[in-house]
Amino acid sequence: MAFFFFLAIRARWIGLEIVDIPPPPRSVGLLLYFASKSCSLFTFSLWYSVELLVYKTLEYQLLILFTMPYPEEAEGFQVDGPASFTQFNKRFMSTSRSKPAACAAVTCTPSAEDGATRSSPFAWATIIGRAIRVGPKVTLIKEGERVGVGAQSYSCGECKQCRNDNETYCPVQMMDTYGSEWPETGIVSQGGYSSHVRTHEHWVFPIPDALESNTVAPMLCAGLTAYSPLVRNGAGPGKKVGIVGLGGIGHFGVMFAKALGAETWAISRSRAKEADALKLGADGYIATAEEGWEKDHLYSFDLIINCANSSEGFDLARYLSMMDVHGRWISVGLPEEEGQVIKAQNLISNGVLIGASHLGSRREMLEMLQLAVDKGLKGWVEEINISEDGLKEAMERMKKGDVHYRFTLTGYEKIFG
Repeated sequence: MAFFFFLAIRARWIGLEIVDIPPPPRSVGLLLYFASKSCSLFTFSLWYSVELLVYKTLEYQLLILFTMPYPEEAEGFQVDGPASFTQFNKRFMSTSRSKPAACAAVTCTPSAEDGATRSSPFAWATIIGRAIRVGPKVTLIKEGERVGVGAQSYSCGECKQCRNDNETYCPVQMMDTYGSEWPETGIVSQGGYSSHVRTHEHWVFPIPDALESNTVAPMLCAGLTAYSPLVRNGAGPGKKVGIVGLGGIGHFGVMFAKALGAETWAISRSRAKEADALKLGADGYIATAEEGWEKDHLYSFDLIINCANSSEGFDLARYLSMMDVHGRWISVGLPEEEGQVIKAQNLISNGVLIGASHLGSRREMLEMLQLAVDKGLKGWVEEINISEDGLKEAMERMKKGDVHYRFTLTGYEKIFG
C-alpha cells in the first residue's frame, strides 16, 4: 500500500496523471499506519518464502537419504554386430533413477537366465533374480522377492486386448525383452546379459519357493509358449494332444499336456528322442520318418501343437489328416524356410482349424507356475557359466541345435560381483 502511495506522489511530482490511483491520505498518522501494515505483510511473505525453501530442501534431502541405493551403472555383455554374434564383450550402461512417469517398475538383479531360439538377435529372453527396488505405485511385487521376467516386457495396458488377458497380442506396443524398441526412447531391449534389469511390474512374476531358479527360468519363455495354446484350446482329460518337435518348447509341451490330463503323443522325425518323451510323460510316440506313420491316427487328435523350428521335408497334409473333425492345429515354432502351400481339399475333409499362438498372458504365466509346483515339474536344462567363453559356447551350440533342452546361464554373482 505504501508503495502505491509513493508511486502516486512521485507521479504527481513529475506531472504525470495515473488513473485509479487514490490520492495520499490527508493524515500523516494514517499514512504511517498503512506503511507499517505493508512492512508487516512484506516481512511475513519473506519469512514464509524462506521457510518453504528450507522445508523443500530438507524434504529433498530426506528423500535421497531414505531412498534404497540404486546403481548408477549396470554391467553387461554385448556383441558388436551380427557377423560376430558369438563374440561377447563386457560393456557398461548408464542407468538413472526412476522418474514419476515410470514409477510402476521393478529393478532386479539376475541370477539365472534361459537361452531362447538361436535365431534371436539377443537370445537370452528370460531372467530370474531379486527385486532390489520397486516404484512407489508397484503393487504386484515386493522388494527382496525372487522374481522372473519372461520374453515380453511391455504392452500398452489399455487396449481391448490388454484388458482381456491378451496383452501378448497388443496392437499398440507389444515389446519383447530383447530386440524391441522402448516407446519414445529409441532404446532397444537387449535381454538379460547384464547385472541389472528394469521392467514394468505387469511383466515381472513372483517365483514360487518350490521352483528352482535354474530350471524354472526357461518356463518363462518356452514353457509359457507351450502352455498358453494348450489351455486356450481345451487340452485336458478326454482329449488327445500331439506335440510336434521335441526341443526347447516341445519338451514343455509334452510335460504340460500330460500334467493337464490329456492323452499326450510326442511327434518327431526319428526315434532318437523317444526315451526322453516317455520320461517327460508322453503316452505314445510317432516317428514321421517311418512308412505310414499317420495311418493309425487318422481323425483322432483334438489338438496338435507344432513346435518344430524347421519345415524342411514337412508334409503338412499328412499331419492334418490325423486331426479329428474341427480339430485344431496350432503353430508356435518359427521355421526359417519359406513354408508350405496347403490346398483347401486338405482342410475340408475334417474341417480342421489352423492357427498360431504367441507367448501367453500374465494370468497364464501364474497358472503355469502353480501347475509346475503342484505337479513337481521342472525344465530340462544344461547350465553354462555366464562369461565371454560361456556365452560363445552357448551361441555356437544353439546354432548347431546341440541343446538338451534349454541352456541356463548361471554364475552371475561371480562375474558381476
